Amino acid sequence: MLYSAYEMHRQMMNAASNWANVGAAMLSNPALPMGYFGLGPAMASALKVFAHVYEERGKPTFDIDTVKVDGREFDVTEQVVFEKPFGSLRHFKREGLPKDAPKLLIVAPMSGHYATLLRGTVARMVENQEVWITDWADARMVPLSEGLFDLDDYIDYLIEFLQFIGANGKGSTHMLAVCQPSVPAFAAAAVMGANEDPFRPASLTMMGGPVDTRASPTSVNDVAVDRPLSWFANNVIATVPLSYPGAGRKVYPGFLQLAGFISMNLESHMQSHYQMFQHLNLGDHDSAEATRKFYDEYLSVCDMTAEFYLQTIHHVFQEHTLPRGKFVHRGKAIEPRAIRDTALLAIEGEKDDISGIGQTRAALDLAPLLPDAQKKYHLAKDVGHYGIFNGSKWRNQIAPVVEDWIRANPR
Repeated sequence: MLYSAYEMHRQMMNAASNWANVGAAMLSNPALPMGYFGLGPAMASALKVFAHVYEERGKPTFDIDTVKVDGREFDVTEQVVFEKPFGSLRHFKREGLPKDAPKLLIVAPMSGHYATLLRGTVARMVENQEVWITDWADARMVPLSEGLFDLDDYIDYLIEFLQFIGANGKGSTHMLAVCQPSVPAFAAAAVMGANEDPFRPASLTMMGGPVDTRASPTSVNDVAVDRPLSWFANNVIATVPLSYPGAGRKVYPGFLQLAGFISMNLESHMQSHYQMFQHLNLGDHDSAEATRKFYDEYLSVCDMTAEFYLQTIHHVFQEHTLPRGKFVHRGKAIEPRAIRDTALLAIEGEKDDISGIGQTRAALDLAPLLPDAQKKYHLAKDVGHYGIFNGSKWRNQIAPVVEDWIRANPR
């Protein structure tokens, strides 16, 4: 019922968006009288902002065709090299990259947005590394016949991806987990360490991840612990409508996750769109385009399977099973002590309002048999959650720390 109501609303607003675009075009047309009056361009700008918010959106593309390194521009190739029902492995490599360049698996979050949210992360790291990224599927697009996808499956996918990269002659692989996947990435490294898997990651970098949410709880953490797990199962889990390939699948809809994130910073989002209106009204199309591009990505959402979402709430936010030594994978306890030679780097943003200070750093204390020389903590000053992996501070201040750590721990 919830999903069907949303679909009806979405279709209505998509139609309104189309009409708003038509109205904006007419009001800003210099061939028509209204195009010469102040009210006409102002109304056109307002309609363009409205149309942008409610326009139809699909899965974004990475569009990383070239990168600049040392003032030179190099072409970048992009290819899906390994496909599974709930996610694929996407490979990026720039022209002229040295043969001995480090191999890096970027683990994108499965938290309501597509992997393209990390476009800036990939674009920066592909400059000096050969990069793969987990491209998670939208759960509403996966038929029920493909079965379920839970936290165990997520960990299995990471292990398979690392083994695929290593088995194809790529040597030691480094892993970079952004936000939510810090917990399953740490678990995957522990499982592979316990099995003495030759393809276990040489290093694991965790950025803004909720490893132990008991440290500096944020409003996101508060929402997750204020209600029992049964409340989430009964109130935010919906059934995919018949109009999608995944019809009948139980999911946590992406539109609910997006609504939660927007409500956390509603005033900021409203101000951004007001500024977009002002830029359009003043003819500053470059500034308006920058805002549009950001929200094209931010407003593109996908669904998570119900089982994965509920297990994440249970293990990460409510029971803290990893830091308490009670996290289990396929019926077997995860043993962080098995991480003996996978170097760990924890990065946090000083102004992160999603993963508080100390939550990611906690991972360093969970691997007692890993030498201190292979543990590192970095606090990014004046950086919020999004700025950890995107933007100028990521490119110029944080990415060099990651690259130095990767090169210092080649295995």
